[in-house]
Amino acid sequence: MIPATSFSGRKVALFGLGGSGIATARALIAGGAEVLAWDDNPDSVAKAEGQGIATADLRGADWAGFASFILSPGVPLTHPKPHWSVDLARGAGVEIIGDVELFVRERILKAPASPFIAITGTNGKSTTTALTAHILKAAGRDAQMGGNIGQAVMTLDPPAPARHYVIECSSYQIDLAPSINPSAGVLLNLTPDHLDRHGTMQHYASIKERLVAGSETAIVGVDDSFCARIADRLERAGKRVVRISKRLPLTDGFFADGTSLMRAANGRHERVASLDGIGSLRGQHNAQNALAALAACLDAGLEPGEIQSGLESFPGLAHRMEQVGRKGHVLFVNDSKATNADAAAPALSSFPRIYWIAGGLPKEGGIEPLRAFFPHIAKAYLIGEAAPAFAATLGEAAPYEIAGTLAAAVEHAAADAAEDEGPEAVVLLSPACASFDQFRNFEMRGEAFRQAAQSIDGVEPIGGDV
Repeated sequence: MIPATSFSGRKVALFGLGGSGIATARALIAGGAEVLAWDDNPDSVAKAEGQGIATADLRGADWAGFASFILSPGVPLTHPKPHWSVDLARGAGVEIIGDVELFVRERILKAPASPFIAITGTNGKSTTTALTAHILKAAGRDAQMGGNIGQAVMTLDPPAPARHYVIECSSYQIDLAPSINPSAGVLLNLTPDHLDRHGTMQHYASIKERLVAGSETAIVGVDDSFCARIADRLERAGKRVVRISKRLPLTDGFFADGTSLMRAANGRHERVASLDGIGSLRGQHNAQNALAALAACLDAGLEPGEIQSGLESFPGLAHRMEQVGRKGHVLFVNDSKATNADAAAPALSSFPRIYWIAGGLPKEGGIEPLRAFFPHIAKAYLIGEAAPAFAATLGEAAPYEIAGTLAAAVEHAAADAAEDEGPEAVVLLSPACASFDQFRNFEMRGEAFRQAAQSIDGVEPIGGDV
């Protein structure tokens, strides 16, 4: 735990008592703050009370006595309309911040020189965060990973000069962290997302920009127009900017040439690392993730050889193009986290011969955006509520069957893939759907796929929980 000592002796209001909210309250109390917490869910309030956290409905609180208001990232700050607690805080002139801001202030107070890598973007945040932390740990560094992935940030070990922090930051968390100041800030990419919470794409992009604008080194993916403009703005403002591109030969920065990760300086190119043969980092999207991790780890003082070793030993992220087993030339890949068409596209683009398990609770637009990848599909196995609609979209573009359940789909896909005469056949769960019609969440769906695949006679498991 990181005791929030910068709030010692101050009275703080807190709203949102999920896992990170309770962790934040405990960190504040450990640091000497007086905390009054609340949640709209009575069960969450009862859980907090059971852990010794003082609770009261903040609608009846004396807001003039609060120095700060800590808001859970999942609670609306601006759109579609501010939560009632936000209105009360603003009316009283009380600052509104989140747990990442508490971490930032504690680092400034205790160990301002400790390496702090903050990672954001619309897609690839989790893989890049996990990969960066893995490379640092593999190189023998004390690396703490958390934020929007894994552990709540205030549950990490306290700041120390040689302790590296690798923190995934959502737009919600950045919006509540006005002092965010990473030693290396990473902005991977920007596409429309969470506009129900941010109103416009411009507002969403401006929030993401804050992370790199506050960093000592801004690492920015320049393959989309929003990020390219952000990189240019930061450079004009005198910021140290490192551009990365998964496809463009850059004059300065890092780019991918096939599986080679290249460094460009004054128009000259050299290979720094390679993704050749690294199954957990297949696909162009993972080239961008690896480039960001490479740039961040070089900035943190690692040598190229240390980075290459970390890339090669990276097991991948659970439920995101996770290789779970192999039987001969058949590879089983769990991409359960792909809960919409855009999220499924990277996996479908990464393999030439796919036995595709898709379906579940459908999202708007279905799989029509994936039509360009239909030639990769040897056969589709459709499950859940979306099966009829997906079948209609596939039409004659690819063979399919309505398997109904995930267990049946895995069994049928494995049998068909075993008969494939190509060099590699991939049984891929990349549902392009939410899981809620058949599973509680995408993690449980992915676990069911992993278990079904690994229970097939002759399948050799790859890795485990990662």
